[in-house]
Amino acid sequence: MADWDYIVVGAGTAGCLLANRLSARHRVLLLEAGGSDRYHWVHIPMGYLYCIGNPRTDWMLRTREEPGLGGRSLLYPRGKLLGGCSSINGMLYLRGQAADYDGWRQMGCTGWGWHDVLPLFKRHEDYHAGESAAHGAGGEWRVEPQRLSWTVLDDWARAADAAGIPHTDDFNDGDNEGVAYFKVNQRRGWRWNAARGFLAPVKRRETLKVETGAQVERIVIKQGRATGVRYRRGGATVEARAGAEVILAAGTIGSPQILQLSGIGPGALLQEMGVEVVRDAPVGENLQDHLQIRCAWRLHGARTLNTMANSLAGKARMALEYALTRSGPMSMAPSQLGAFARSSPEVATADLEYHVQPLSLDAFGEPLHDFPALTASVCHLRPESRGHVRITAPDPAAPPEIAPNYLSTPGDRLTAARAIRLTRRIMAQQPLARYSPEEFRPGAEAESDAALAEAAGRIGTTIFHPVGTARMGADDGAVVDPELRVRGVAGLRVIDASVMPTITSGNTNAPTLMIAEKGADMILGK
Repeated sequence: MADWDYIVVGAGTAGCLLANRLSARHRVLLLEAGGSDRYHWVHIPMGYLYCIGNPRTDWMLRTREEPGLGGRSLLYPRGKLLGGCSSINGMLYLRGQAADYDGWRQMGCTGWGWHDVLPLFKRHEDYHAGESAAHGAGGEWRVEPQRLSWTVLDDWARAADAAGIPHTDDFNDGDNEGVAYFKVNQRRGWRWNAARGFLAPVKRRETLKVETGAQVERIVIKQGRATGVRYRRGGATVEARAGAEVILAAGTIGSPQILQLSGIGPGALLQEMGVEVVRDAPVGENLQDHLQIRCAWRLHGARTLNTMANSLAGKARMALEYALTRSGPMSMAPSQLGAFARSSPEVATADLEYHVQPLSLDAFGEPLHDFPALTASVCHLRPESRGHVRITAPDPAAPPEIAPNYLSTPGDRLTAARAIRLTRRIMAQQPLARYSPEEFRPGAEAESDAALAEAAGRIGTTIFHPVGTARMGADDGAVVDPELRVRGVAGLRVIDASVMPTITSGNTNAPTLMIAEKGADMILGK
């Protein structure tokens, strides 16, 4: 008799929801390579500054040197703890556009259109304003307004409106074009991660066992069927057996890495690495990510986080406000104001996303500048560039090669140039004139398409939205079918962001939860 009905690998965003749903009826083992989420900086919203780049909570991965970014290698944060990336991310609740999911359906992924998936988003949602046609209430996933505002951001929103991007009340009703403050996954000023939402309520179920510090080495495959996993924990090697299925929920980097280590991947790569080929498949290809272009302006006479955080008195006020009211800068998401816009009139739906912040710094993790400033990061929502994730050794502890191939197509470079021009147009509007904004990133000297694309590569960085490396599809080249079953291997599914055939037009955490909800329904026969 098998040890478990289902083994779920990865206790991140998808894995926590899957464990919750499946353990209601079946015996489930949930394996997480990282540790607990019991760390105060996980739950204080501003704590992402201390979790990203921290080996306690982050896998500390890097991309290869990217040609489109002038040869730079980027930090590539991935959550290494219960809750996964939901424990260290920006907490923004964004589903994408109806056209994203209708596009999946048109690619052959039956059952994945907008009207198919909207009820799944609503099922686990607990929206602050209650139930409506677009939102759910009473679910495990709390969605609230942010507990702060900034005058300079209010003025930026008015400037965006003057530039043709009107105010919107909701980014999540299928059409996200407009400008507004983001809604966040918080409860009363605390981060709300997947471990709190989905694991904590069921942690005492006899049918569920959660093991942390469990590094999966490979999937055990016998006669074409996944029968369990082999993993290391506390210096010992353990093999756990699954009677029904093994489910990979290790994310866009982790899931293809485990598949490749198990012999499922590009045959030539596996042979080069000394891994026996079980199935030759394009696992790890089709990597997509959003590149954010961090445009920044020096301001005059503006209240921003730069000046607040660069004095002891300012830091003390921030800490006191959070301690007393759970509000203020310590409660804020990395980006507070958002906007979705079109890069040109020919684009059918918004293809640019802004993350606007009342701060500036040279790079993530560096000190804030000592002058008032505003950063208007803008990313191309539907990039053409495709990259890959590939193992570099037959060792689970060896980091894989991550190659997003940013700005590798003429279309992506043109959209980057248009994005910077639109940002400049917004900053030139009358509502911001009182701050006499001075562009210092990328710098006003870049004007031509080629110069702006080069500048985008110089200042661009990941906004942490990798997807697509175990692509779902109805064609033989897809890694998983529309029921998320790995082609050619029985008893094995992938249920996480890696199955997206194309990236969603927004942040990717909420769509990952929806994928897990739909995957659980498929497994349970709903």
